[in-house]
Amino acid sequence: MYDGLTIYGSTEFLSNVAGKESLFLCTIATTETSRIEGITGAGVTPELTEYTPAADVELIVRGAPSCLPEIPQTVVGGVSAPTPAVITKAALELANIPFLVADAGAAIKPNLPYIKINDQAGKDIRTGKAVDSAENIFENAKILGKTLSQITDHLIIGESTPAGTTTALGVLTALGYDASFKVSGSMPENPHHLKKDVVKEGMENAGIPWGETVKDAFQAVEAVGDPMIPAVAGLVMGSEIPISLAGGTQMTAVCALIKAINPDFDFSRLCITTTIFVAQDATSDINHIVEQIGDISIYAVDPYFHKSDNEGLQTYLNGSVKEGVGAGGAILAAMTQGISLDDIRQKIEKLCQEIF
Repeated sequence: MYDGLTIYGSTEFLSNVAGKESLFLCTIATTETSRIEGITGAGVTPELTEYTPAADVELIVRGAPSCLPEIPQTVVGGVSAPTPAVITKAALELANIPFLVADAGAAIKPNLPYIKINDQAGKDIRTGKAVDSAENIFENAKILGKTLSQITDHLIIGESTPAGTTTALGVLTALGYDASFKVSGSMPENPHHLKKDVVKEGMENAGIPWGETVKDAFQAVEAVGDPMIPAVAGLVMGSEIPISLAGGTQMTAVCALIKAINPDFDFSRLCITTTIFVAQDATSDINHIVEQIGDISIYAVDPYFHKSDNEGLQTYLNGSVKEGVGAGGAILAAMTQGISLDDIRQKIEKLCQEIF
């Protein structure tokens, strides 16, 4: 159907959104979990990870971050891998898709207009008290989801949440899913043992026995999740239009929460859109997680960075960076508007030359 696209599931969703008016909403959040040494590559130091979401969206809107003196990049073998935000920026600009930011709970606020769903950042999940008032976050997001569904035909929801795969593992595990050693990561070496140990400690401190399913969906988030998960779940359940969840295994936790809230939810009106770097990651298994939740189609785009001469983009090929800020979903959205993959890649390369 589209060059560079691998489909896991049905093509029906793609047919429904092709050529339709789209809106991209990036949901940002942070948790103190990202300060744990070695758990995420979404920042030069653990302390700076809390700046990454604000810097990402500032880059997309303003062309450069103002909350940090330097643009977030992952350095591998002396080569800097540009943030996935540059991919999202290139695709959305080519397709002329509007971009909005929603704060689900980011410690550092971006220097641009944004919609507030929740003001408070998440805590370290090892405490077993990761998120305050998850249900309130969810209800606020439902209101926004209903509003946005009245002004567009297709809502694309991306996210920027450092250590989000760890908090996703927490929620999936608390809700009874087999997700250990299955969630993705932002580094070539996926620290699965560290993630599992962190989740175990959080569940123990929350009084949740390992292997036991939490009956209260929001309790799972409040114990070992992050603010983004209930926010995106609320956006989905409040809307009435097709939704692309633009992200990696973090979005499987969103789907798990939705199912826990409403076991009869119709997943046919949403899909997960990601990159091939997540879908074919040997250190994780997004398909295994999704199959446990429901009939959810996954669309994975390959931006063909092997054709690029840009060394930074080539680092994506070894797993240094896989996904973020809705990069895969933004590329696919542009493709459904008739933009070729080659044009998108060339735009990405041009922005890399201009920005980095």
